[in-house]
Amino acid sequence: VELVESGGESVQAGGSLRLSCASSGRTFSSVTMGWFRQAPGKEREFVAAMTPNGGRTRYLDSVKGRFTISRDNAKRTVYLQMNSLKPEDTAVYYCATQVYSDSFYLATQETEFAYWGQGTQVTVSS
Repeated sequence: VELVESGGESVQAGGSLRLSCASSGRTFSSVTMGWFRQAPGKEREFVAAMTPNGGRTRYLDSVKGRFTISRDNAKRTVYLQMNSLKPEDTAVYYCATQVYSDSFYLATQETEFAYWGQGTQVTVSS
């Protein structure tokens, strides 16, 4: 499975971006998808995840109300809409597939995700 992220840019604080992650996997519609990010000098952290049918989502507390994860199974693509961006959102953003996927469970640990994209850089200036 190949995952390709796009949409990262440099924006000013308060701005918005929409990241996309396109998957080559034929079973995309049955896989929970997640977004992670890694800021310079920090460990990679969970940002958001969505179950295969979109029925459940989970977010990092600091992005709740600002970020929205969504997916289009027909296009095999997952999105991350990011509004009200802050300088602390600056990071490389990655999408990944959850190893165990069902309509309920949403993981947050890296070890529970398998395939990863190459990442897309988001830079938020103050």
